[in-house]
Amino acid sequence: MMKVGVLVGLDNIRESLERLKGYGFECAQICSWDIPSFTDEMAAEVRSAMADTGIKILTLWCGWPGPAAWNFTDGPLTLGLVPECYRFERTQALLKGVEFAHKCGLKQIATHAGFIPEDCNSEVYKGTLVALKQVVRACKRYDMNFLFETGQETPVTLLRTIEDLGGENVGINFDTGNIVLYGKGNPNDALEVFGKYVKDFHCKDGLYPTNGRELGHEVPLGQGKADWPRLIRQLKDLGYDGPLTIEREISGEQQTKDILAAKEMLERLVAEV
Repeated sequence: MMKVGVLVGLDNIRESLERLKGYGFECAQICSWDIPSFTDEMAAEVRSAMADTGIKILTLWCGWPGPAAWNFTDGPLTLGLVPECYRFERTQALLKGVEFAHKCGLKQIATHAGFIPEDCNSEVYKGTLVALKQVVRACKRYDMNFLFETGQETPVTLLRTIEDLGGENVGINFDTGNIVLYGKGNPNDALEVFGKYVKDFHCKDGLYPTNGRELGHEVPLGQGKADWPRLIRQLKDLGYDGPLTIEREISGEQQTKDILAAKEMLERLVAEV
């Protein structure tokens, strides 16, 4: 049965998991862009915090160094493994993330690969694929999955990239909000394209872009364009039984309120299907 969780940072991981336990959560996903913090000591702390709280963590969402512009103008030049000038350094960072996730006892690593070209004949696509294969092979050594965070590419482009990588230990961290925010598709239709590859799930909501340069606006779960009752039914039909990880990209008291409201809504929908 699908369990509802929350995306948490690596820093203060014990405190974060204890807080989640107090709110009644059973699972979480770790996110970190701080590659130097991927130490043996931190891995031991993650394992200890999971054991003490009983919170299950399946996936490390791993960032990478260098600039990151979350828009349609500079985004293609700065995000993920697509820009050639950052590709080697970021591939090395993701390889460190694989090692760290393994030491934590996690089974999956996820990241944004960048604005993957729709033209599979382009040299940029071919070079990106070479880098991705290195990370996928590293995951396979530890019986881990590599997951693409959705958003910056069309669903069919992502499907083809997974197929070109072999698909064996490659999957998707499906972010419902990102599909909308980047204007690349509809979350429900996207599941029709690549649903069998979904291995983790970010529950986020948003509105479509209103101009050609900036992403759409994130909103609380249930107030955006995602059809949540249908999404949950689709996931069940696909046989998905992984986490439903709430991601709310604001801070403070309102973030907590929105997360708890999302938890209530998702748990109700899961119980109804």
